[in-house]
Amino acid sequence: MFDSNPTAPHEPTSSRVPAPASSHIDEAVAHSHEHAHSAGGEQGGHSHDHSHAGASTKRLGWALAVTGAVVIAELLGAFWSGSLSLAADAGHMVVDASGLVVALVAAHLTRRPRDEKHTWGWARSEVLAAALQAGMLLIISVMVAWEAAWRLASPPKVEVGPMLLVGVIGLLANVVSLAILAGGRDANLNMKAAFLEVANDALGSFAVILAAGAEWAFGWARADAIASLLIAVLMAPRALSLLRRSLTILMEQTPATVDITKLRAHMLDVDGVLDVHDLHVAAVSSHLVTVTAHVTVSEDSDGPSRDLIVHQLGECACHHFPIAHSTFQLECAKHREHEHLEH
Repeated sequence: MFDSNPTAPHEPTSSRVPAPASSHIDEAVAHSHEHAHSAGGEQGGHSHDHSHAGASTKRLGWALAVTGAVVIAELLGAFWSGSLSLAADAGHMVVDASGLVVALVAAHLTRRPRDEKHTWGWARSEVLAAALQAGMLLIISVMVAWEAAWRLASPPKVEVGPMLLVGVIGLLANVVSLAILAGGRDANLNMKAAFLEVANDALGSFAVILAAGAEWAFGWARADAIASLLIAVLMAPRALSLLRRSLTILMEQTPATVDITKLRAHMLDVDGVLDVHDLHVAAVSSHLVTVTAHVTVSEDSDGPSRDLIVHQLGECACHHFPIAHSTFQLECAKHREHEHLEH
């Protein structure tokens, strides 16, 4: 779909009059290109996105129900057995449960249509949700590691039976949650964050089982504290990676999937393009990459030739790079001399 958005009302191509050579501001042609995910154009792409968001919401809802049940079981088991690793895994799952709630809210928000106030809709809510989940995981990692260090020095008595039982229940429940979320983990950054959190929960439950087995079989009193440290070590790197990816989008850094030097070279290869400047590539969400640029063309370029340039630039951005939305301003060299760009 190609939308032309000139500053003046649209006129037939044959009636366009080139701007006078003495004009300081050449005709600006803004072009917006969206690559729909289905042959039905924007309408089809819109319904396709909504179907994905609806499926994600259902998966998150079921995963939250399972996680909530396990949280209650692990908190009771930790109180009963005195196990730090079980309490750590329970705390981890409390964070994950709250993260799933955030993810559910974000999945609902991304389904809301765009309007005059939210011109991109609520697509970025999934990135904010992922950053929030990553921050919570980092906090719980530090808390668990701190308590585990104290317990390594002075290990308390732990009831192995309840610890082992609840650990097995937690592992089985996490496997169920992983199966629920697996089909949608690549839908967006929000769903990936939820899947990684539940995967960490499964590893945490496995660590609890190992600690209970080691203490029961060999009498290793520090096994529980070591398992707690392992849970913290498993959480922290994934949380940092997720936080880094989220901040990359929020800071509008050029996505790793787009080589801006190659993009500029592709644009300069388009016939009639003299220069490309003020080129920006950023991601609104994990699956919506945008590009804007000022493109210098010759002063004698007429309406049809400019339309062709805009079309070719849009096709280049869409087909050679993972860019879903493009906006280009065409201008002559005189216009660039009078631009006042703060950046």
